Amino acid sequence: MGGTWTDNVFPETDLVSGNLRLRAFGAGDVEDVRLACSDEEILRWLPLPRPYGLEAARSWCTDFSHHLRTSGEGIHWAVADRESGRFLGAIGLNSTRWTGLVSEVGYWVAPWARRQGVAVAATRTVAGWLLGECGFERLELRAATGNLASQAVAERAGFVREGVLRNAGHVYEGRVDLVGYSLIPADRVALPKVEARTVAD
Repeated sequence: MGGTWTDNVFPETDLVSGNLRLRAFGAGDVEDVRLACSDEEILRWLPLPRPYGLEAARSWCTDFSHHLRTSGEGIHWAVADRESGRFLGAIGLNSTRWTGLVSEVGYWVAPWARRQGVAVAATRTVAGWLLGECGFERLELRAATGNLASQAVAERAGFVREGVLRNAGHVYEGRVDLVGYSLIPADRVALPKVEARTVAD
């Protein structure tokens, strides 16, 4: 791609690296997403409906996650085990600024897949694709100051901490401060080799 964009939309793309496959959400993910997003730890840090029911999960998997890509906002993937296909979590690019080639990454991991390095590996996979094949110049990551697990993911993935953004985030309980991180090509972090396959719309 090399940073040449004619319509400011990421093509639907599957990414494979290590034992992970990142793919578009589909109807088959609805129940897993409902279960994962009913978890208290995920609900604590994401402004999701409570309770998180089947209709919310279905809307995300079959409609809204795809709309965010076609609108130019970014691109969202279901994270799955490469061999078994088991759903493990979600990762996506948001708030993409096409003229500056900047985007922001966000992620969550299902309760049954935690403490296995899934978020770190998926974040490094997305960073390798965006800063490599896509030719972007900056990838941002923001985590609530109280979300130490998400901050640990950012640091293990090689992101550089830049400071605290006051009152910049919104969770179910209200406004929170965010820790801002970034990764740029000049950081020369050893990112994984990523197999990228464009999926026909």
